[in-house]
Amino acid sequence: ISRRRLGQCLFFMLVKSDLVLFQDKLFLLQKHYQRLVNRSSGARDLFAPLRSADRLNGSSTAPPSEPPTAPPNGTEYHLAYPRNYRFIIDNTDACKSRTPLLVLLVPVAPHNLEARQAIRQTWGNQSVVQGEEVHTLFMLGITEGDGAEQVQEEIKQENLKYGDLIQSNFLDSYINLTIKTMVIMDWLATRCPTAAYGMKVDSDMFLNIDNLVLMLKRPDIPKENYLTGMLMFDRPVVRSKDSKWYVPEELLSDSTYPPYTLGMGYIFSNDLPGKFVEISKSIKPFNIEDAYVGMCMKRLGL
Repeated sequence: ISRRRLGQCLFFMLVKSDLVLFQDKLFLLQKHYQRLVNRSSGARDLFAPLRSADRLNGSSTAPPSEPPTAPPNGTEYHLAYPRNYRFIIDNTDACKSRTPLLVLLVPVAPHNLEARQAIRQTWGNQSVVQGEEVHTLFMLGITEGDGAEQVQEEIKQENLKYGDLIQSNFLDSYINLTIKTMVIMDWLATRCPTAAYGMKVDSDMFLNIDNLVLMLKRPDIPKENYLTGMLMFDRPVVRSKDSKWYVPEELLSDSTYPPYTLGMGYIFSNDLPGKFVEISKSIKPFNIEDAYVGMCMKRLGL
Protein backbone atom coordinates (compact mmCIF):
# COMPACT_ATOMS: atom_id res chain seq x y z
CA ILE A 1 0.00 0.00 0.00
CA SER A 2 1.47 3.32 -0.99
CA ARG A 3 2.13 5.87 1.74
CA ARG A 4 -0.10 8.33 -0.09
CA ARG A 5 -3.00 5.89 -0.33
CA LEU A 6 -2.73 4.82 3.30
CA GLY A 7 -2.77 8.43 4.40
CA GLN A 8 -5.92 9.05 2.40
CA CYS A 9 -7.68 6.06 3.83
CA LEU A 10 -7.00 6.53 7.53
CA PHE A 11 -10.05 8.11 9.09
CA PHE A 12 -10.10 11.89 9.31
CA MET A 13 -6.47 12.24 8.24
CA LEU A 14 -6.68 12.72 4.48
CA VAL A 15 -2.97 13.52 4.35
CA LYS A 16 0.20 11.44 4.56
CA SER A 17 0.33 9.43 7.76
CA ASP A 18 3.29 8.53 9.97
CA LEU A 19 1.57 5.37 11.22
CA VAL A 20 3.76 2.27 10.86
CA LEU A 21 1.77 -0.93 10.22
CA PHE A 22 3.65 -4.10 11.11
CA GLN A 23 3.28 -7.07 8.79
CA ASP A 24 1.27 -9.16 11.25
CA LYS A 25 -1.22 -6.34 11.73
CA LEU A 26 -1.60 -5.99 7.99
CA PHE A 27 -2.30 -9.69 7.70
CA LEU A 28 -5.02 -9.61 10.33
CA LEU A 29 -6.74 -6.66 8.70
CA GLN A 30 -6.43 -8.09 5.23
CA LYS A 31 -8.00 -11.37 6.34
CA HIS A 32 -10.99 -9.50 7.78
CA TYR A 33 -11.51 -6.90 5.08
CA GLN A 34 -10.60 -8.81 1.93
CA ARG A 35 -13.95 -10.58 1.82
CA LEU A 36 -15.75 -7.23 2.05
CA VAL A 37 -14.19 -5.56 -0.96
CA ASN A 38 -14.39 -6.37 -4.63
CA ARG A 39 -11.36 -8.48 -5.39
CA SER A 40 -10.80 -6.61 -8.62
CA SER A 41 -10.09 -3.45 -6.64
CA GLY A 42 -6.81 -4.91 -5.38
CA ALA A 43 -4.80 -4.12 -2.28
CA ARG A 44 -5.01 -0.38 -2.85
CA ASP A 45 -8.48 -0.41 -1.30
CA LEU A 46 -7.56 -2.42 1.79
CA PHE A 47 -8.13 0.37 4.30
CA ALA A 48 -10.59 2.45 2.29
CA PRO A 49 -14.16 3.01 3.49
CA LEU A 50 -16.06 0.32 1.65
CA ARG A 51 -18.48 1.12 -1.13
CA SER A 52 -22.04 1.41 0.11
CA ALA A 53 -23.14 -1.83 -1.54
CA ASP A 54 -20.27 -3.77 0.03
CA ARG A 55 -20.13 -2.37 3.56
CA LEU A 56 -20.54 -4.54 6.59
CA ASN A 57 -22.27 -1.61 8.29
CA GLY A 58 -21.77 -2.74 11.81
CA SER A 59 -25.14 -4.13 12.76
CA SER A 60 -26.58 -5.79 9.68
CA THR A 61 -27.82 -9.32 10.31
CA ALA A 62 -28.31 -9.93 6.61
CA PRO A 63 -25.67 -9.79 3.85
CA PRO A 64 -24.67 -6.11 3.68
CA SER A 65 -25.34 -5.80 -0.04
CA GLU A 66 -29.02 -6.59 0.44
CA PRO A 67 -31.44 -3.74 1.16
CA PRO A 68 -34.19 -4.21 3.73
CA THR A 69 -36.75 -6.68 2.42
CA ALA A 70 -39.59 -4.22 2.93
CA PRO A 71 -39.92 -0.49 3.51
CA PRO A 72 -40.13 0.47 7.18
CA ASN A 73 -43.50 1.07 8.77
CA GLY A 74 -44.38 3.29 11.68
CA THR A 75 -44.30 0.65 14.39
CA GLU A 76 -40.67 -0.21 13.67
CA TYR A 77 -39.47 3.30 14.36
CA HIS A 78 -41.59 4.75 17.12
CA LEU A 79 -39.59 3.00 19.83
CA ALA A 80 -36.17 4.53 19.19
CA TYR A 81 -36.09 6.36 22.51
CA PRO A 82 -33.25 4.38 24.14
CA ARG A 83 -34.76 4.02 27.60
CA ASN A 84 -37.45 1.81 26.13
CA TYR A 85 -34.72 -0.84 26.18
CA ARG A 86 -32.57 -2.45 28.86
CA PHE A 87 -28.99 -3.65 28.88
CA ILE A 88 -28.54 -7.42 28.85
CA ILE A 89 -24.77 -7.12 29.08
CA ASP A 90 -23.43 -3.93 30.61
CA ASN A 91 -20.05 -2.47 31.45
CA THR A 92 -20.86 -0.18 34.34
CA ASP A 93 -17.29 -0.13 35.66
CA ALA A 94 -15.67 1.16 32.47
CA CYS A 95 -15.41 4.74 33.72
CA LYS A 96 -15.76 4.36 37.50
CA SER A 97 -12.08 4.14 38.39
CA ARG A 98 -10.68 6.03 35.40
CA THR A 99 -11.61 9.09 33.41
CA PRO A 100 -10.96 8.43 29.72
CA LEU A 101 -10.27 11.14 27.21
CA LEU A 102 -12.10 9.12 24.59
CA VAL A 103 -14.59 6.24 24.48
CA LEU A 104 -14.96 4.45 21.15
CA LEU A 105 -18.29 2.68 20.64
CA VAL A 106 -18.39 0.24 17.74
CA PRO A 107 -21.83 -1.00 16.60
CA VAL A 108 -21.46 -4.58 15.40
CA ALA A 109 -23.74 -7.53 14.74
CA PRO A 110 -23.95 -10.16 17.49
CA HIS A 111 -22.59 -12.93 15.26
CA ASN A 112 -19.72 -10.88 13.86
CA LEU A 113 -16.90 -12.04 16.12
CA GLU A 114 -14.45 -11.69 13.23
CA ALA A 115 -14.89 -7.93 13.10
CA ARG A 116 -14.48 -7.57 16.85
CA GLN A 117 -11.33 -9.68 16.83
CA ALA A 118 -9.82 -7.67 13.97
CA ILE A 119 -10.33 -4.46 15.95
CA ARG A 120 -9.06 -5.97 19.21
CA GLN A 121 -5.86 -7.06 17.50
CA THR A 122 -5.23 -3.81 15.61
CA TRP A 123 -6.43 -0.27 16.31
CA GLY A 124 -8.55 -1.18 19.35
CA ASN A 125 -5.79 -2.87 21.31
CA GLN A 126 -4.50 0.20 23.16
CA SER A 127 -5.95 1.50 26.41
CA VAL A 128 -3.41 4.33 26.71
CA VAL A 129 -2.71 6.46 23.65
CA GLN A 130 -0.45 9.52 23.70
CA GLY A 131 -0.64 9.36 27.50
CA GLU A 132 -4.46 9.40 27.53
CA GLU A 133 -7.00 6.76 28.54
CA VAL A 134 -8.95 5.39 25.58
CA HIS A 135 -11.67 2.74 25.88
CA THR A 136 -12.95 0.65 22.97
CA LEU A 137 -16.31 -1.08 23.46
CA PHE A 138 -18.69 -2.94 21.15
CA MET A 139 -22.45 -2.32 21.05
CA LEU A 140 -24.72 -5.24 20.15
CA GLY A 141 -28.42 -5.88 19.94
CA ILE A 142 -30.08 -9.29 19.97
CA THR A 143 -30.64 -11.75 17.18
CA GLU A 144 -33.62 -13.98 16.41
CA GLY A 145 -34.24 -17.21 14.58
CA ASP A 146 -32.39 -20.50 14.41
CA GLY A 147 -29.20 -20.50 16.42
CA ALA A 148 -30.05 -17.36 18.40
CA GLU A 149 -29.58 -19.08 21.75
CA GLN A 150 -26.19 -20.40 20.72
CA VAL A 151 -25.11 -16.97 19.50
CA GLN A 152 -26.19 -15.45 22.81
CA GLU A 153 -24.23 -18.00 24.82
CA GLU A 154 -21.14 -17.37 22.69
CA ILE A 155 -21.52 -13.63 23.30
CA LYS A 156 -21.67 -14.19 27.06
CA GLN A 157 -18.50 -16.28 26.94
CA GLU A 158 -16.78 -13.69 24.75
CA ASN A 159 -17.59 -10.93 27.22
CA LEU A 160 -16.27 -13.01 30.12
CA LYS A 161 -13.00 -13.25 28.23
CA TYR A 162 -12.66 -9.66 26.98
CA GLY A 163 -15.06 -7.56 29.07
CA ASP A 164 -15.68 -5.10 26.24
CA LEU A 165 -19.23 -5.89 25.10
CA ILE A 166 -22.42 -3.94 25.70
CA GLN A 167 -25.70 -5.51 24.63
CA SER A 168 -29.23 -4.15 24.68
CA ASN A 169 -32.49 -5.97 23.99
CA PHE A 170 -33.44 -4.30 20.68
CA LEU A 171 -33.47 -6.41 17.51
CA ASP A 172 -30.10 -5.96 15.81
CA SER A 173 -30.80 -5.18 12.16
CA TYR A 174 -29.81 -2.68 9.51
CA ILE A 175 -33.04 -0.73 9.74
CA ASN A 176 -32.68 -0.45 13.51
CA LEU A 177 -29.38 1.44 13.35
CA THR A 178 -31.06 4.58 14.71
CA ILE A 179 -32.15 2.65 17.80
CA LYS A 180 -28.64 1.23 18.15
CA THR A 181 -27.06 4.66 17.90
CA MET A 182 -29.38 6.18 20.48
CA VAL A 183 -28.68 3.30 22.87
CA ILE A 184 -24.98 4.12 22.43
CA MET A 185 -25.74 7.72 23.37
CA ASP A 186 -27.73 6.64 26.41
CA TRP A 187 -24.90 4.39 27.59
CA LEU A 188 -22.36 7.21 27.31
CA ALA A 189 -24.66 9.62 29.13
CA THR A 190 -25.49 7.27 32.00
CA ARG A 191 -22.46 4.96 32.33
CA CYS A 192 -19.56 7.14 31.27
CA PRO A 193 -20.42 10.82 31.76
CA THR A 194 -16.88 11.71 32.89
CA ALA A 195 -15.28 10.95 29.53
CA ALA A 196 -14.25 13.99 27.54
CA TYR A 197 -15.21 12.67 24.08
CA GLY A 198 -17.11 9.82 22.51
CA MET A 199 -16.97 8.35 19.06
CA LYS A 200 -19.30 6.11 17.12
CA VAL A 201 -17.19 4.23 14.57
CA ASP A 202 -18.27 1.43 12.24
CA SER A 203 -16.62 -1.96 12.49
CA ASP A 204 -15.35 -1.83 8.89
CA MET A 205 -13.19 1.25 9.45
CA PHE A 206 -9.50 1.44 10.27
CA LEU A 207 -8.97 4.21 12.79
CA ASN A 208 -5.72 6.10 13.35
CA ILE A 209 -5.98 6.36 17.14
CA ASP A 210 -2.74 8.30 17.57
CA ASN A 211 -3.71 11.04 15.14
CA LEU A 212 -7.20 11.22 16.61
CA VAL A 213 -5.97 11.66 20.20
CA LEU A 214 -3.42 14.25 19.10
CA MET A 215 -6.25 16.17 17.42
CA LEU A 216 -8.49 16.02 20.50
CA LYS A 217 -5.68 17.29 22.73
CA ARG A 218 -5.25 20.45 20.67
CA PRO A 219 -6.23 23.54 22.68
CA ASP A 220 -8.53 24.82 19.92
CA ILE A 221 -10.79 21.74 19.96
CA PRO A 222 -14.08 22.53 21.76
CA LYS A 223 -14.92 20.70 24.96
CA GLU A 224 -18.69 21.16 24.66
CA ASN A 225 -21.36 21.10 21.94
CA TYR A 226 -18.84 19.64 19.51
CA LEU A 227 -19.54 17.16 16.73
CA THR A 228 -17.15 16.48 13.89
CA GLY A 229 -16.75 14.03 11.03
CA MET A 230 -17.20 13.96 7.29
CA LEU A 231 -19.84 16.65 6.90
CA MET A 232 -22.82 16.19 4.59
CA PHE A 233 -24.84 19.20 3.43
CA ASP A 234 -28.17 19.43 1.59
CA ARG A 235 -28.45 15.68 1.05
CA PRO A 236 -31.82 14.71 -0.44
CA VAL A 237 -34.10 12.29 1.38
CA VAL A 238 -34.42 9.17 -0.79
CA ARG A 239 -38.02 8.37 -1.71
CA SER A 240 -37.41 5.42 -4.03
CA LYS A 241 -38.81 2.29 -2.41
CA ASP A 242 -36.15 0.22 -4.16
CA SER A 243 -33.34 2.03 -2.35
CA LYS A 244 -31.56 0.80 0.75
CA TRP A 245 -31.85 4.36 2.09
CA TYR A 246 -35.57 4.78 1.42
CA VAL A 247 -37.35 6.94 3.99
CA PRO A 248 -41.15 7.25 3.71
CA GLU A 249 -42.73 10.66 4.08
CA GLU A 250 -44.66 9.58 7.16
CA LEU A 251 -41.33 9.22 8.98
CA LEU A 252 -39.72 12.37 7.58
CA SER A 253 -41.58 14.93 5.53
CA ASP A 254 -38.54 17.12 4.78
CA SER A 255 -37.07 16.78 1.30
CA THR A 256 -33.47 17.29 2.46
CA TYR A 257 -31.56 16.31 5.58
CA PRO A 258 -30.05 18.87 7.93
CA PRO A 259 -26.23 18.93 7.99
CA TYR A 260 -24.90 15.73 9.50
CA THR A 261 -21.70 13.73 9.87
CA LEU A 262 -21.34 10.55 7.83
CA GLY A 263 -22.08 7.47 9.91
CA MET A 264 -18.84 5.60 9.23
CA GLY A 265 -17.40 7.54 12.17
CA TYR A 266 -18.07 10.76 14.05
CA ILE A 267 -16.64 12.26 17.23
CA PHE A 268 -18.48 14.36 19.79
CA SER A 269 -17.90 16.03 23.11
CA ASN A 270 -19.43 13.85 25.79
CA ASP A 271 -21.93 16.46 26.93
CA LEU A 272 -23.91 15.78 23.75
CA PRO A 273 -25.15 12.18 24.29
CA GLY A 274 -27.44 13.18 27.14
CA LYS A 275 -28.75 16.09 25.09
CA PHE A 276 -29.39 13.78 22.13
CA VAL A 277 -31.33 11.36 24.33
CA GLU A 278 -33.47 14.15 25.77
CA ILE A 279 -34.20 15.90 22.46
CA SER A 280 -35.00 12.56 20.79
CA LYS A 281 -38.25 12.49 22.77
CA SER A 282 -39.54 15.20 20.45
CA ILE A 283 -38.07 13.92 17.15
CA LYS A 284 -39.91 11.21 15.25
CA PRO A 285 -37.35 8.49 14.53
CA PHE A 286 -36.40 7.61 10.97
CA ASN A 287 -34.10 4.91 9.71
CA ILE A 288 -30.99 6.89 8.63
CA GLU A 289 -29.04 7.01 11.88
CA ASP A 290 -26.37 9.57 11.00
CA ALA A 291 -28.93 11.98 9.57
CA TYR A 292 -31.05 11.44 12.70
CA VAL A 293 -28.12 12.62 14.84
CA GLY A 294 -27.90 15.64 12.52
CA MET A 295 -31.58 16.28 13.18
CA CYS A 296 -30.89 16.18 16.92
CA MET A 297 -28.13 18.77 16.42
CA LYS A 298 -30.51 20.97 14.44
CA ARG A 299 -33.22 20.79 17.13
CA LEU A 300 -30.62 21.64 19.77
CA GLY A 301 -29.64 24.71 17.75
CA LEU A 302 -26.04 23.48 17.32
